[in-house]
Amino acid sequence: MKIYSKVSLILLTGLLCTLSLYGISEAAGTQATSSTAGGHVWWFWPLVLLLVTFVMGIFAVLGGVGGGVLFVPIISGFFPFHLDFVRGCGLLVALSGALAAGPGLLKMNLASLRLAIPVALIASTCAIAGAMIGLALPTNIVQIALGATIIGICILMLTAKKSELPDVPKADKLSSILRIYGVYQEGSTGQIIDWKIHRTPLGLCLFVIIGIMAGMFGLGAGWANVPVLNLVMGAPLKISVATSKFLLSITDTSAAWIYLNKGCVIPMMVVPSLVGIMLGSFVGVRILAVVKPTLVRWIVIAILAFAGVKALLKGLGI
Repeated sequence: MKIYSKVSLILLTGLLCTLSLYGISEAAGTQATSSTAGGHVWWFWPLVLLLVTFVMGIFAVLGGVGGGVLFVPIISGFFPFHLDFVRGCGLLVALSGALAAGPGLLKMNLASLRLAIPVALIASTCAIAGAMIGLALPTNIVQIALGATIIGICILMLTAKKSELPDVPKADKLSSILRIYGVYQEGSTGQIIDWKIHRTPLGLCLFVIIGIMAGMFGLGAGWANVPVLNLVMGAPLKISVATSKFLLSITDTSAAWIYLNKGCVIPMMVVPSLVGIMLGSFVGVRILAVVKPTLVRWIVIAILAFAGVKALLKGLGI
């Protein structure tokens, strides 16, 4: 019973933080990088970032989403930071999680290099283009597009289905040429799974769009990678999830360099955000064993929808 009380307290804390930040951000204005933004001492916003990203890290694990997809809409909507700095920080937040998980996933033979390399080549190139487009466009246009994208992600989370082992009767010609196939052992049953993919040209075309969106909005694209790899190309769900996580370490790195080069990455934002997300993830993993994932998923969708509408209204000047 104690663990449920703790979970309820965490959820309540997250809600109170969100509501408090809404009021604070409205009062503080829209100046981003001043050390005394809103009349506060220099360490005020890093401390609030640490606390909020800690709660965000918990929800990210429980909701099965990456930290980046929560970070950008929430921080841009409720903090007095310029959107360019938030997007640069969001890419590094998503990148840190991918770099931490990548080696282990490769070692377990779940992340497939054969599948990741051609996809990464396209997605990372398009992420660079997306980052350049995002920095060139007016902030309000990007804010409107971000809000619309986040609302679209909510719809995708509500409607997308998953397939543990998609039926792929025959590998297509392109995947055969690229030798995209593999074998892994299902840990829960001990079964050896021999997998292959199809509809490879369509999947690679979709990753052009995913790469541009990842770079333009500073979002980790796991929310889009997994459905394309799993439902379109026919990779097993575990392979899709693991390869998607590994893929972020390549795609986000490419886009992050553009933001670094433009001076849109501030250590005072990045450091507390990374620490908060990582600590929250550790706590989230422990809570995951006892909390109902369906409830948390609905909470995450509601938070994203609220942040998406906020970003949309902010871009429209309402």
